[in-house]
Amino acid sequence: MGGAGSVMRLGVAALPRDRSFRCLPAWDERWEAPPPAGAMLGGGARAAKPSFVSYISPEEIHIKEPIEKEVNPRLLPGELLLCEASTVYKYIQEDGSNRGTYGKLVCTNFKISFLDDDSASDDNEPQFKNKIVGENDITLQCVDQIYGVYDEKKKLLTGQLRKYPEKLIIYCKDLRVFNFCLRYTKEEEVKRIVSGIVHHSQTPKLLKRLFLFSYASAAPNNADGKNQTVMFETLQDWRDELERTKGNVKYKAVTTNEGYRVSEKLPLYFVVPICISEESILKYEGRGIPIWCWSCHNGAALLKMSAFPKEQDDSTSQTQKAFLDGICKTISKPPYELLKMDDLSSSLPSLQDIQTAYTRFKQLFLIDNSTDFWATDVKWFSLLESTNWLEIIRRVLKKAIEVAECLEIQHTNVLLIEESATDLCCVISSLVQVMMDSYSRTKSGFQSLIQKEWVIGGHGFLDRCNHLHKSEKEEAPVFLLLLNCVWQLVQQYPPAFEFTETYLTVLSDSLYVPIFSTFFFNSQHQRDTNKSGESLKTQGGPFRFLTVWDWSVQFDRKAQAFLNNPLYAEKPKPDKSQRKTARFKHQRQLSLPLTQAKPSTKRGFFREETDHLIKNILGKRIGKFINSSDEPPNNLREFYDSWHSKPVDYHGLLLPRIDGPEIKVWAQRYLRWIPEAQLHGGGTIATAAKILDLMEEVQSLQVKMVEEHSQAVSGDVHSAPMLRNSARLSSLFPFALLQRQSVKPALPTSTWKDLEDEDDLVKRDDEFVDLSGDML
Repeated sequence: MGGAGSVMRLGVAALPRDRSFRCLPAWDERWEAPPPAGAMLGGGARAAKPSFVSYISPEEIHIKEPIEKEVNPRLLPGELLLCEASTVYKYIQEDGSNRGTYGKLVCTNFKISFLDDDSASDDNEPQFKNKIVGENDITLQCVDQIYGVYDEKKKLLTGQLRKYPEKLIIYCKDLRVFNFCLRYTKEEEVKRIVSGIVHHSQTPKLLKRLFLFSYASAAPNNADGKNQTVMFETLQDWRDELERTKGNVKYKAVTTNEGYRVSEKLPLYFVVPICISEESILKYEGRGIPIWCWSCHNGAALLKMSAFPKEQDDSTSQTQKAFLDGICKTISKPPYELLKMDDLSSSLPSLQDIQTAYTRFKQLFLIDNSTDFWATDVKWFSLLESTNWLEIIRRVLKKAIEVAECLEIQHTNVLLIEESATDLCCVISSLVQVMMDSYSRTKSGFQSLIQKEWVIGGHGFLDRCNHLHKSEKEEAPVFLLLLNCVWQLVQQYPPAFEFTETYLTVLSDSLYVPIFSTFFFNSQHQRDTNKSGESLKTQGGPFRFLTVWDWSVQFDRKAQAFLNNPLYAEKPKPDKSQRKTARFKHQRQLSLPLTQAKPSTKRGFFREETDHLIKNILGKRIGKFINSSDEPPNNLREFYDSWHSKPVDYHGLLLPRIDGPEIKVWAQRYLRWIPEAQLHGGGTIATAAKILDLMEEVQSLQVKMVEEHSQAVSGDVHSAPMLRNSARLSSLFPFALLQRQSVKPALPTSTWKDLEDEDDLVKRDDEFVDLSGDML
């Protein structure tokens, strides 16, 4: 999180240069940040006295002093500086030494930003850099929780503050953790910056107070115009989609909702069965009407429906039931296929369950320091299981397989039913299309799918992401659930996808960047009604919102190359000897074990002892957990097993593997900010680097062959960035860029002796388990 140049060496930089002291083996945690030269204590804080002395010579100690030159934040159009504080110490969380750097902490109407002397330099810029949000920037919508530290005690900061902390901890929704020491900051600056950050990031706000509107009114419209994403904002977009999927024979795009006269929750244009009349659509504001999502190659279609409210009087319920029966009978007759209805509210976890599971799950990765990481490592499997997050992903994928089986094998229309048809309906319909339609596995196709099912389909991004901090009851990571499920497919079948896991990671990060309108409205109606307003330039003209699908706004061309999969199989290759792609298995195992895991050949913070742990302690319990009551029925299991017994057609149907350990943790997103979880020179990136080098060699040979035949060479030779020095790259590249040293403590055998039943673990010759040996 901080650059290498920001790190003070040795971890003892706080000690005065002109003192001599006795040396002890560890740094006292009570000695917080090193005081800058001549600095007075701010906020009434008292400096902790060092509890030891050292014989290290003053020449060996290097202090990163506060920046002397003025460093100002780089402001976007419409961005205003609200408050700032100087002499703030930012900790670098690579070990327990409390190393860090001094700088300035600022808060604008867009972000919280920490500026040190490296912020003004463009030297050593990473290959993968976001042009909008820097590594020390936190957008206000990305702030999850803020804690203050008072006399070593953490307290959640909300509302008005009576007392101001000496240390500030900011937990982010992208799982970064920032630690700032305010001990040497002036008292007035501490009050302004803490109050400003808490107020602008945590208190409820009006929609038009979002930075989205400030940016849209001030920024020039420099869209490159190369976006191939179908936005589904016009009637023709829907007709083209019907024609692409061969659904135009039985379904029609309607204009009934123009002017939003049917419902403000429905899009302007949508698709219904041809037999549905306009009167039926108008009768109940679109409720009870099957809305088309996608058509299979055999004519079967995936539909969704917004259910009627459950608590109503008997006469109304009877009338609505009769209406619904009539609709279902109409679309069950020829030329339509048989219809299967699936109420997702009864077959999948509730939104509250999903939110609870994710809240527990993300706590495993919001780690303040190295000590906390190692303390939880022994309990990793039980902690992971207790969150229930991977089980929810498995259940959602299983439901998508059920729907795919109905469409593909039974030739049956599937009608997904949900109260609003804008949450779990979006998840399942999107997953089914990714699994069954190879177009949705291209980058433009996947983006068009998100536009169709989520943005235009009316998913409440504003409420589900709680961008306005109005109601935590409405918050639920529904879109993140989809991305987690898609990631399972991407890591199981990499050649089938034109985009990479890095693409999915930056897409998840873009949920919290309020310069794009894509993820900041609840419906097309809400966006359209708020689009008109006074612009700084046009004086009364409509706002010109950006779309997240224009990746040139966030990344330059080199960085965008990391979003594209160089190994994407553009054409199916009928090779019967096709073998499954070998994938890297992280040492901190990212999936729950079944009964007995295959012994790992690698070593690190999970060594051979882990296998005994799985076998003897977790095996029976987790085996029972995985083989739970919702085991697929026989016909579904036959469909699942039959498909997996055949070679994979990367441009045909894809079924995820969902048994036990096949469901994994999305390492790049959740572990990228934790140095201890990285493998330097290892992981999938090392494999990718070797393959790209080989591709470069093949391409250069092809160029030489062409030149020898005197034929012109057109186009760029390199389709992907060449990753040099792969031995220095982290396994979580490109977010964790280069190798960083991290202090890994020896683990005493006594730690394992809590598990008294484990004879294999107790009968060890070594007194210590060295966890730092083979990590580099």
